[in-house]
Parts: sequence; structure tokens; C-alpha cells
Amino acid sequence: MSKIAASARVHPLAVVEDGAIVGENAVIGPFCHVGPHVILGDDVELLNNVVVAGRTTIGKGTRIFPFAAIGGDPQSVHHGGEETTLSVGERCTIREGVTMNTGTSGGGGKTVVGNDNLFLANSHVAHDCQLGNNIILSNNVMLAGHVHVADRAILGGGCAVHQFTRIGRQAFIGGLSAVSYDVIPYGMLNGNPGILGGLNVVGMSRAGIERSVIHTVRRAYKQIFEGEGSVRANAAAIRDEYVDCPEAMEILDFIGAESDRALSSPNRGSKG
Repeated sequence: MSKIAASARVHPLAVVEDGAIVGENAVIGPFCHVGPHVILGDDVELLNNVVVAGRTTIGKGTRIFPFAAIGGDPQSVHHGGEETTLSVGERCTIREGVTMNTGTSGGGGKTVVGNDNLFLANSHVAHDCQLGNNIILSNNVMLAGHVHVADRAILGGGCAVHQFTRIGRQAFIGGLSAVSYDVIPYGMLNGNPGILGGLNVVGMSRAGIERSVIHTVRRAYKQIFEGEGSVRANAAAIRDEYVDCPEAMEILDFIGAESDRALSSPNRGSKG
């Protein structure tokens, strides 16, 4: 039997399969289909013609617009029907035609989406992606499998992100860009292939980062990407200089971390 809160409103033309859990004040509009392993949190709203399938949890206050397909099987030839999951956080807005898939057993089995994210029409979150909070995916953004996107990143319309790529906190990806390599926190990338074009200074300012700190991070950026050595060698050489600047250290830590992808840079999109 489904567990539907007394305050929830389910349209008579919607299908809520046995086993689903629907929270307080949730709204399920006409022609929606909610699968048997789905959990809809309090105040979730499915407007109409929404499919939520798989072992999927939708957090409190998230709104999902028509023709979104959430929690479908991963689009992977390696998926053999294992019981994998999708978790979507609170207060997300998922617009028309958005697709999000559950994870794969080989990738940890979990696709995770944080809180307060905005997914514009026809954007796609593939299997095993890990997304933070306050992220914007513009129309037709495509995230391949295993992509990690950190808090407050903005991805412009139509950009495509290669599998296993990391996009750092508060990075900005221009529309129609091809993201083949990791993008540093606060980085700004454009083009196909994507080329790092400096720092997202506007975004940093809007986030309340002081001008003096932005100048410090800019200096570190130049030392990393314009120095004589490799990007990683340059980053390792200047760590002691920036221990008192968390924003610069965030970039240095990102560069120093293990990754399946090279680093985007101002030189052809890869220098690492």
C-alpha cells in the first residue's frame, strides 16, 4: 500500500503505485506517474505529466514541471538492473523535460543532487553524478556519468560535460561549451574545446568575496597558469604563500586532488 499523507493532494488522473510514500502537503497533478519505490517529501509539487520512477527520493519543497522524467534507469551498457538510487534535495526547481537517472553499481550506485538547485528545460543529469547546492543548469545542459559539480556553479545553455569531469565551486561555464577537463573553483570556461578564460570575478563579487581577496586569487591564478612549470607543479610550489587565503587554497587543493581528467587551462583546454 502507498503511504500518502492526509494533507497531500493527488489528482484523480494521476497514478501513485503501491509502496510509494507521499509527504505532507505534497501535490501530484494530472497524468503524473509515481513509482512504487519513490519517496516524495513534504511540500513537493509535481505539476502534471511528470514521471518519478526508480528508487528515488525527492526533498521537501521541490517543484517538478511537465514532462520531466526523474529516476529512470541509468543510460549505461553496464547497468544490469541493480537496485540503485537517485536522491534530489530540498527546494529544487526542475523544469520541463529534465531527465535524471539513478546510479550504477560500478559507480557507487547513487546519483545525488543537493538543495536549492535550478534545472532549466531539457537539462540532463546522468548516472552517478554528484551535485552540490545552489547550482544552475541552463536549458539543454548535458552532464555525462560520474560528473561532480560543486556549490554555486552555473552552466550555460547547451554545454556538454564529459564523464568523470569535476566542476569546482562557483565556476561559470559558457553556453555551448564542451567541458572535457576539470574546471577549477571560480574558473570561467568557454568554447569547444573549452578553454579556461580566467576567474568568475562577477560571481565572486556577488557572493560577497572582498575585492582584496579577489586580487589575491587572481595573483595565484597567474602563478599557476602562467608559470614556467606544469600547472600542478606551479600550484604545489606556491601553497605556502596562500595558506591565509581560503579561496586560493580551495583552487590549490582542487588541482592537487586525484582525478580521472586533466585540468582545463588557458592553453587548448588541457595542461596538467
